[in-house]
Amino acid sequence: MADEIKIDRWQIEKETVNFSSRVWELRTRRYFHPKRKTSEDFYYISSPDWVVGVGRTINKEIILVRQFRWGIDDFSLELPGGIVDPNEDPLEAGVREFKEETGYEGTNCISLGTCLPNPAMLNNHCHFIFIDNMELGSSGTNWDQHEEIEVIALPEAEVANWVKEGKLSHSLTLAALYRYLLYKGSVD
Repeated sequence: MADEIKIDRWQIEKETVNFSSRVWELRTRRYFHPKRKTSEDFYYISSPDWVVGVGRTINKEIILVRQFRWGIDDFSLELPGGIVDPNEDPLEAGVREFKEETGYEGTNCISLGTCLPNPAMLNNHCHFIFIDNMELGSSGTNWDQHEEIEVIALPEAEVANWVKEGKLSHSLTLAALYRYLLYKGSVD
């Protein structure tokens, strides 16, 4: 059976926080391997969960955002999203992020599932949501201190073309769009 694990599980001996920032911590875990009888240090980033949302307007357009990303030292075109606050429901976080980043509000928010963004070095989950019937709200945006966002609404077919052309390359955006296609029944 494919679900049955047939290899040994490493055991945590010790954990240390090396660096802490506003949005993540760099940590060291010392692991012991029971079969090999060895211990090693491994580094990972401890981060809160994230949420990424697919928002569809009343005109059947998908809402994207363009913003500067320091990790790539360039602009990134992606779906709206952000950090899930402590004790916050991921669906509520997604609705909040959409409103803050784009000014759009909608109805019928549902979960499209979750993923592990990079389990080799991150310990968090990314939640995917879908919000339908989005329209610009009256309250506008509420960007974080370092955010400056361009909002783009595109027909679904154009979003698919942008994926094919490589204009959309943010991995969590691509994963969220795939989950959205599964939800719609467009992927066999």
